[in-house]
Amino acid sequence: MDTTARKNSLKRFFKKHRRLPSYSEMLHLFGLSSKNAVFKIVQRWIAEGFLKKEGRKLAPTSRFFSLPLLGLVKAGFPILSEEDKKYLTLDDYLIEDPVSSFLLTVSGDSLHEIGIFEGDIVVVERRKNALPGDIVLAEIDREWTLKILRRDRLNNRLYLASANSKYPPFYPQTELTIHGIVKAVIRKLRN
Repeated sequence: MDTTARKNSLKRFFKKHRRLPSYSEMLHLFGLSSKNAVFKIVQRWIAEGFLKKEGRKLAPTSRFFSLPLLGLVKAGFPILSEEDKKYLTLDDYLIEDPVSSFLLTVSGDSLHEIGIFEGDIVVVERRKNALPGDIVLAEIDREWTLKILRRDRLNNRLYLASANSKYPPFYPQTELTIHGIVKAVIRKLRN
């Protein structure tokens, strides 16, 4: 069994059991007969940042969950694809500041014209300040919503806009508080 196959076996075990296997379980999982061989494999994975030690236990790192980024593919005319293998974790790609970020599931259709649909998950970064044009998590007159922040050119007043022509602009009656900015949208394609 090669390194990639062992890593994939480890990932499948983790997905099924929500934990890493013991050294004894790795013997069986990798088809080995020596705990020393397992120890050497684990030490190599720790050195390359695939696993880490937390006290006396092994734990996955963000690299454990990384996926291969194989290169570029055109969405226009077909071309020959070249493999340029790198690894990328989605959290590294989508989340700039993990300490101040969280996820929300979108409900409603007010942002569908900019490609945010019901059931999508948005990555929100906690922030009080936003610029007109940002998609924001806002509290307007004690109601929470996800909208586009806009500034009225006539009276220089901030308001919230939808990306759906059936909804009017939302001007605050008493208050408008920005709680975060949408940094990414995640959608699992449904068949």
